Amino acid sequence: MKKNNFSQYNSFVILIVFVVALFLLLNNTGDLKNIKQVRISGEEIQVELALTQEERLQGLSNRTNLNPGSGMLFIFEQSGEHPFWMKEMNFPLDMIWINENMKVVYIKNNAQPNDYPQIYGKGYDAKYVLEVVADFIEQHNLKIGDSVRFIYR
Repeated sequence: MKKNNFSQYNSFVILIVFVVALFLLLNNTGDLKNIKQVRISGEEIQVELALTQEERLQGLSNRTNLNPGSGMLFIFEQSGEHPFWMKEMNFPLDMIWINENMKVVYIKNNAQPNDYPQIYGKGYDAKYVLEVVADFIEQHNLKIGDSVRFIYR
């Protein structure tokens, strides 16, 4: 009987570990409102978050600049096609589309304010878009398929 109880105990422990691991895997992004940085291409970017529809529509429009080492992370409720444009922008940007698996799926290097009304990112499924200072992609040799990590602090 002791061996049977031990086997049941091991099965229970394995089940609990599996459930916890599954929960962590499904929620690997943590609480998105607490993201402070994005680690990408060996760099940590301080980010402002655009969580609501209003914040996403405003984005970085009408600002005069973006400091090196900083950016804006647009977080969408669903993965899908999230096209961007340069409406009311005053400085160039690099834009990085990231899927729910935390992989870069599309990049736009050096989008210029006078590019408007051109649209970027059509045809690519992403859950996040990161805007950073222009030429970040080239300077850090960022490529499609590169991994991205959120840092919560």
